[in-house]
Amino acid sequence: MTDKHRAELADFLKAHRSRLQPADVGLPGDLIPGRRRTPGLRREEVAELAGVSLTWYTWLEQGRKIAASPQVVDALARALRLEPVQHRQLRRLAGLADPVVKYQAGDEIARLQRLVDAMYPTPAVVHDARLDFVVWNSAFRRIRTDPAALAPERRNLLWWMYTDDRNRAMMRRWEAAARAIISQFRVLLGNSPGDPRLTQVVTELSAASPEFRAWWSEYPIQDFQPTIIGIDHPEAGPIDLELFQLRLVENQELLLVVQLPATDDDRERVRTYLNTCSSTT
Repeated sequence: MTDKHRAELADFLKAHRSRLQPADVGLPGDLIPGRRRTPGLRREEVAELAGVSLTWYTWLEQGRKIAASPQVVDALARALRLEPVQHRQLRRLAGLADPVVKYQAGDEIARLQRLVDAMYPTPAVVHDARLDFVVWNSAFRRIRTDPAALAPERRNLLWWMYTDDRNRAMMRRWEAAARAIISQFRVLLGNSPGDPRLTQVVTELSAASPEFRAWWSEYPIQDFQPTIIGIDHPEAGPIDLELFQLRLVENQELLLVVQLPATDDDRERVRTYLNTCSSTT
């Protein structure tokens, strides 16, 4: 962490501490109104709420060269009642990865569903920070797979890639795609090594897939690379799909994956097949 980052972190903490009153965090007010010289919470009150020493917290606000663990930074975020975007900024200033957020059903899910539905007839899907499926459109369901048909604990991109026989049979270059995804997953685990869901996927998939177990041990690391994947769909025929991955600004843990038919012929095959499916349902 640079001196500028430490100074910015100190300013961030002081600003958010000054915005809170004892009553905001469940602490009793001063016995004598008007005697509080510090605007907002005192340093010792924040330290107590976060479960850290007053000396350590004071040094942090002074911009000293001290390390802050993810657990402690997250405790400070809770103590200061930070919103998700503020929590992310706090972790970034402390030199940490963004917190992993489990996306909940509700208005946000409905908004994402409208987004992928609007991309029809292009297959589109949204994954969370563990590469679990969040939402998908009917084009993805019919061209690639139906995540709703997967067991909830295996509704995950890696599980699907490594254990779904139908997908493996359709993909012309399955190994290249499987290796690319495992490399991206390695980066996710490195950013959140204690995440129980990520650990569960690795443990259970290592037992279920010899390929995953062997390639995982090689410790592959690779960011997403633009590519075209080829599939031989049993009903629609051969289709080339150009992959796009995009992060959503409102929640950068969410990954939008768009699989755009690569040529006019591919688009026509997808469109014809989807129209056939619609006419029979």
